[in-house]
Amino acid sequence: MESGKNPMGDEELADLIKNSPENLEGLINRYWDRLFYFIKKVSYFGDEDAEDILQNVFIKVYKNINDFDSSMKFSSWIYRITRNEVVDQIRKKQARPQNISYDASEILKLTGSEINIEKDIQGKEARAEIMKIISGLPVKYREAIILKFLEEKSYDEMMDILKKPKGTVAALINRGKKLMQKEAEKRNITL
Repeated sequence: MESGKNPMGDEELADLIKNSPENLEGLINRYWDRLFYFIKKVSYFGDEDAEDILQNVFIKVYKNINDFDSSMKFSSWIYRITRNEVVDQIRKKQARPQNISYDASEILKLTGSEINIEKDIQGKEARAEIMKIISGLPVKYREAIILKFLEEKSYDEMMDILKKPKGTVAALINRGKKLMQKEAEKRNITL
């Protein structure tokens, strides 16, 4: 188990895991919470399902650690594995996203970057409506917006995670924001 902050980089930890599986625990400790909340943000899965997805993610990370391409960021690689596992699970369940919850600060991040949201966002009704709008976005737009604004990933990282060219990533973000704006206008919410 890691104690305090570990100055070791992700790539170094990946190399250690290749040589000794016990080191996987350090990676799990480092990424569990981040990936858990990422799964919850981009999907409708509850805590138990999200934990099951994460277990599958870390099994895949371990099985494929030798295939990690050190020319990309390790975090991009593990996020891509997580994203793909979420997509697979959504397909398996053949369900539509339902109730995804975001707190007020996340809503401000999602809508506050280039779109100015009015102060009434702090109100419960407006927050509930924004959550419905975000939850209602098609997965490809929702995950691009979440990666950019909540996970604060760079375009290069997003390209690695989504396996899409930069122009496509930018278009997904732009289109997602436009869909949010259009739906907000229908609901008389000022973004």
